[in-house]
Amino acid sequence: TTNHMIVDKVWISDVSKSVNGDAKISELKSVISERAMAILVQGIFVNTGSEVVKGDDGKRTILGTPTEAALLEFGLTVERDRYTEYNKIQRVRVEPFNSVKKKMSVIIQLPNGGFRSFCKGAPEIILEHCNDMLNGEGDIVPLSDMQKQNVLNIINSFASEALRTLCIAFQDLDEFSDEQTIPENGYTLIALFGIKDPVRPGVRDAVMTCMAAGITVRMVTGDNINTAKAIAKECGILTEDGIAIEGHELHDKSSDELRELLPKIQVMARSLPMDKFKLVTSLKSMYQEVVAVTGDGTNDAPALCESDIGLAMGIAGTEVAKENADVIIMDDNFKTIVNVARWGRAVYLNIQKFVQFQLTVNIVALIVNFVSACVIGICTLSTSMIFLI
Repeated sequence: TTNHMIVDKVWISDVSKSVNGDAKISELKSVISERAMAILVQGIFVNTGSEVVKGDDGKRTILGTPTEAALLEFGLTVERDRYTEYNKIQRVRVEPFNSVKKKMSVIIQLPNGGFRSFCKGAPEIILEHCNDMLNGEGDIVPLSDMQKQNVLNIINSFASEALRTLCIAFQDLDEFSDEQTIPENGYTLIALFGIKDPVRPGVRDAVMTCMAAGITVRMVTGDNINTAKAIAKECGILTEDGIAIEGHELHDKSSDELRELLPKIQVMARSLPMDKFKLVTSLKSMYQEVVAVTGDGTNDAPALCESDIGLAMGIAGTEVAKENADVIIMDDNFKTIVNVARWGRAVYLNIQKFVQFQLTVNIVALIVNFVSACVIGICTLSTSMIFLI
């Protein structure tokens, strides 16, 4: 993908709106109360891994991961004036994003007393921690089973449009001590985001080229399985005879089941670092495949190190990923991998042809010398001439 994400759709208080434009954001604000929007924007500004910085030229830019930057950019579009105010709020406890828990959390101390906890992450996980939801007036109402199912349907509809889904929830606390941990349950659902990350031009053609060259392309991601399937179909990775699974399903399989399943796996979603590692080791040990892995994060380091060829992203890649990789892709483009394979095969074939030529010429020269020595008693080619040939 282009690695430049934008918030394309938002679901809040039973209202689902497209927000890819100032006019549509104004329309969203007109149907949602100020209190509900204030809580939403506060959750975006205080529970983020991104920040707004001012450059030497006076322009403001957002630093952080593409997902975090997309949410922060949306928050600034909705309520830019409140960023400074909310950014000054004291953060009592911060829990960065965890690839196992699939969420990040923070506890802040409210100016008027009390504490508030925000959590943000994979929708199906955050939804399990919620007992209530925020309605259009900004009031907290119970989250029924029917309402939960409705939210799950919204998640699936966003994912089927190749949107990456993210959920945000909050919980008010009367008190919080240093010995306490951030609450895991009892949250109030605020909103669901659908984040668009367009596929780079030419990726589908590059995937087709790889497949024609005998290279099987598999997609391993932490995204929702429906999002992963939609993107994989768009790229031409997921075909009719292929299957898509979630990472935890890989660990539940026996060796025999895994041996039968591996060739069919084309997409693995909601994967943990060790899921990618197990996929690599299984392909190498069970099928003696030559495995190449691409990655950009610290979590990809085990798979990059274990693979036969590790390719790290030069722009978005972390230093840990680059150190564990064999090749660094400077433009972060999948099309470049095709060039890597093409040049690698060209070098291999040229070396093969050179060795074949040398062996052929030298064997013929030795046979001619041997026959001439036996027949006429004279070597027609000297040793130095043979090696020169």
